[in-house]
Amino acid sequence: MKFFKMFLFLILVNIPFASYALDLFHEDTPVQDGINVFKVSDVFADIYEKLDSVNWAGKTLEVAIESLEKLNQEAHIAATGERVVLVWGDELIANYPYPNAKDWKEYGQITTALVLKMREKDKRLRSLSETGLYEVVVSALLNGIDENGSYVYSKDAVNNADTRILTSIGFDGGRDDRGNFRITGVFKDSPADMADLHQGDIISEINGQRVSEMSDGDISGILSGYNSGTSKLKLLTPFGNRYVTLRRATVVLADADIIHRGSNETTDGILEIIVHKISDGAVNIVNEALAKYNDIGGIILDLRTSMGDDEKAAAKLAGLFIGQKPVMIVSETAVDELEVVPGGDAVTDKPLVVLISDTTRGTAEALAASIYEQKRGVLIGTPTAGRARIATLIDLNNGGVLELLNKSVKTGNGNILDGRGVFPLVCLSNIRSNSQQQVFFLNVMNGDFNAHDYNKDKNVNVKALRKACPNITSGDDEDALADAISAKILTDKKIYEELMGL
Repeated sequence: MKFFKMFLFLILVNIPFASYALDLFHEDTPVQDGINVFKVSDVFADIYEKLDSVNWAGKTLEVAIESLEKLNQEAHIAATGERVVLVWGDELIANYPYPNAKDWKEYGQITTALVLKMREKDKRLRSLSETGLYEVVVSALLNGIDENGSYVYSKDAVNNADTRILTSIGFDGGRDDRGNFRITGVFKDSPADMADLHQGDIISEINGQRVSEMSDGDISGILSGYNSGTSKLKLLTPFGNRYVTLRRATVVLADADIIHRGSNETTDGILEIIVHKISDGAVNIVNEALAKYNDIGGIILDLRTSMGDDEKAAAKLAGLFIGQKPVMIVSETAVDELEVVPGGDAVTDKPLVVLISDTTRGTAEALAASIYEQKRGVLIGTPTAGRARIATLIDLNNGGVLELLNKSVKTGNGNILDGRGVFPLVCLSNIRSNSQQQVFFLNVMNGDFNAHDYNKDKNVNVKALRKACPNITSGDDEDALADAISAKILTDKKIYEELMGL
């Protein structure tokens, strides 16, 4: 692609083409193709200015402009210090002067002009509302800088996301072979439950539009989100057509769940802590549980679906188990690094097993790594995501927010996490049956475990290791296996000590 763009530019700059003034729009025609070009340009101008104030690995704004070609595979954009050229397939459709340095108005107008040209060719882009257009265009711009970056249309949505407040109609479902949406489950006491919707009902229309003609994103946005909203559904039920009006209701989700398995003849009890999101709320829940159940024999810390980008909350959570030891190093550039250390002492020294998987990401990976590096617990599961980054939130003048994951996270000992991840000592997917479990633990007891700690191998082939320790296809199988292995490790002191000493 780079060679294509170089060739494209060398050819196009020498082709006569209509020249444009840097002020691309006229005040007499503020609306073009249903878009207020000045309003849209101002939003893009603000985005470029805010991006210029953030360090993102030395990439230039040309990268962001060229990333607009991600909106359609037929589009090819070359941006140099002289021109910005847009080719659609084999057709040259735009050739603009490159914006003057830090003239954000010009950056905004050229971006809007390119998008208008692409809308002429792309039916999908042309159908988007102004808000929808912002989302897809800004996502494309950010993708050139940070593939995980995103645009949030409202600061309120960010706040709601942080507090894990969701509004939902109250059911899950998916498309059938004909493109209709079939209900697969209904949440108890939700609006859908109150309206007597059932598993198996088919939704053929939403707000008068056929579901078969709607995108999955459109459906998802109607069924749940961060705002209230009314939806009128046409249902195909075993008893005929039925029309239902539902309004989304608020659901509050906890950032951590606690399960206490009481003591019996063989165990002093196990405390299972499931962390969904690394946050101050999760810290409070875990801290209270550790204080309440202080007579347990062991702890399972389940980070398999844990995420987060709050380094302070991650430090507090880690501190409950490891005390005042380094949890992570946050790196914005090669020279700007910040060591994150908890401020308090550990509140428990109980044996600890940590569950990880490929959906353990962000600061949750740093949390797992800190427990490993401080020899505080046994890691079991499958390799983590290797997406240990922290977001910079950039407020926009239109009320939206840019989320740029421009800060990478290293372990407390300075080892790389992003792109690598954390590896389990016990790979769950390699111990499937009861007989395999018995052989595994017998080997541990006999001292011939023969395991290799890949976290110590700086040159490990990450891709090959993930392939050797793959995900377990069935969630039920994974849960049963994780429970059985964790309980065995925590209730057999010799096995725990053997694994910890490896």
